Amino acid sequence: MTEAPHIPVLLDEVIEALAIQPGDVLIDATFGAGGYTRAFLDAGATVHAFDRDPDAIAAGQAWPETREDPPRLVLHPRRFSEMVEAMTEAGVAQVDGVAMDIGVSSMQLDQAERGFAFSMDGPLDMRMDRQRPNAADFVNEASESEIADVLYKYGEERQSRRVARAIVAARPLETTGQLANVVRKALGYHAGAPKDPATRSFQAIRIHVNGELDELVAGLSAAEQLLREGGRLAVVSFHSLEDRIVKSFLRDAANANPRGSRHLPEAQSLSPPRFGDLSKAIRPSRAETERNPRARSATLRAATRTAAPAQYQEKVA
Repeated sequence: MTEAPHIPVLLDEVIEALAIQPGDVLIDATFGAGGYTRAFLDAGATVHAFDRDPDAIAAGQAWPETREDPPRLVLHPRRFSEMVEAMTEAGVAQVDGVAMDIGVSSMQLDQAERGFAFSMDGPLDMRMDRQRPNAADFVNEASESEIADVLYKYGEERQSRRVARAIVAARPLETTGQLANVVRKALGYHAGAPKDPATRSFQAIRIHVNGELDELVAGLSAAEQLLREGGRLAVVSFHSLEDRIVKSFLRDAANANPRGSRHLPEAQSLSPPRFGDLSKAIRPSRAETERNPRARSATLRAATRTAAPAQYQEKVA
């Protein structure tokens, strides 16, 4: 199949941000079900698509563009933080654009056996690449304090200690339904409430299991290294933790961070800006969110690479 089984979020806005021209070489850092890649190919680009999920790569291998000579779709079964090494191996020094759609894909959410969602009961897994300890390993083996820290840091769960205590008391937990019910009971959830409180805990555990925020920091740095002068970066995030990292990275790279006090002289940057033309936060229209409710929390940020040398990012999120 070449048609994506889900609706790519902010697709028109991502296409506009990348300003694609026929013959461009683009990176789709998060291939998933291929929604962005399909649009990039239709615009005449060659696409190098990354995904650490073997199911996504297997589905992409059926696309006819992988068999063209030379192929217009090159699939990389790797983390997007490894894109510099992968593109070097592919003989590509620079690219015209990089798109990143952060977080879990619709394809993963819709498969109960992957254990990402609590709307369908399934094994407590949540791994994107099947190579790390899974969510069940974490909730059943981690200490109460470690679980609480993860829920607070990655889920912004204000009652993280209460939830962690309930998780430890209920062990062993094997399914998404069991975990969701424990969280709901701990927080006094009643059916019909506007938002299921298990959402925050599932987000936090998924981010921890997959190391998602560290991966995002490394991926942004890799994109900076690969983009040519004038190349475009477009990043779609789905919650405040991700967007905060993207916003901070781009503002720092553009020397656009505000000074600490209006009474102090403006600090002089020691290096020229590596990105320019920073967009404001772009969010879905009402029409898009009605068509695709999963787009509600999406935020797009875009920027243009300058001629300044890349700055390698050593810190983690």
